[in-house]
Amino acid sequence: MNIIKDAVIISMLGMSLLLSACDDSKKPQQPEAEKKASVFDAEKSDVLPYLNIQEQPAKVALPFCENKNCIDLNIQTVQTADPWLNTWIERNQALVVQDQIKQKQSMSLQQAINAYVKKSDAWQDEFKTNQPYALTMYTRIPYQRNQYVLLQVGVDTAQENIKVKDRHYFFVADRRTQKSLALLDIVDAQQQAKMNGIVQAAYAKWLKEQDAAVRQSAPKKLYWGQADWFFDQEGVGLHYRTHEIVKDGAQLDIYLTKQQTQQVLKDAVYRLMF
Repeated sequence: MNIIKDAVIISMLGMSLLLSACDDSKKPQQPEAEKKASVFDAEKSDVLPYLNIQEQPAKVALPFCENKNCIDLNIQTVQTADPWLNTWIERNQALVVQDQIKQKQSMSLQQAINAYVKKSDAWQDEFKTNQPYALTMYTRIPYQRNQYVLLQVGVDTAQENIKVKDRHYFFVADRRTQKSLALLDIVDAQQQAKMNGIVQAAYAKWLKEQDAAVRQSAPKKLYWGQADWFFDQEGVGLHYRTHEIVKDGAQLDIYLTKQQTQQVLKDAVYRLMF
């Protein structure tokens, strides 16, 4: 059946090309130089540079340590061919480092690392037996489509006798407008109620699976407008880390089907993202 359809399409295309050629012969011809210029201009305006993603250690200065009881820092990043995106990645990595020590100031990655080291030093100064902090960060771009880029930053930490493994953060960039995108930026204003219904239904199911103490402390509704979110070829999703919704609350991931995604997203965004 596909072969037959393809043959019909090719035949129709051939007829349309012949008709077009007849019509064009009656029109003034555009100079060849102008044709080439217009093609290149269109390419420049519509096609973004290839990212050429390279994994590498982050270019940050680590503290000098004279003894064996030193802070353990391992920051892995990705470098791309887009200077704006590289700056955006580093800014979000800084936010992730700051989140480990509950700081929210605007900082560069180096400043965030310095603040992390300072916090570790203060902890060690309290008691001789206190161990220094440890932070391993791994960064990747798991998915991209047209101007939209998904950044995933994961961390393993050891701080004040508490170890955390595989804590993940998600960020989405629009390379064309050079902006970070929150869910509220892409959800159609007329479909926010529908989006809210999807989120609250998933949250209600999650609440039932939590301990009684967690359910009692948890908020009645889940706020989603500024939540971490991600996307792939199947649709969009929301990510809430362990303890993020409520203390001792488990991780929550909410996945929208492709149909649900199409229903709630702005048409212009959906066409370019999927």
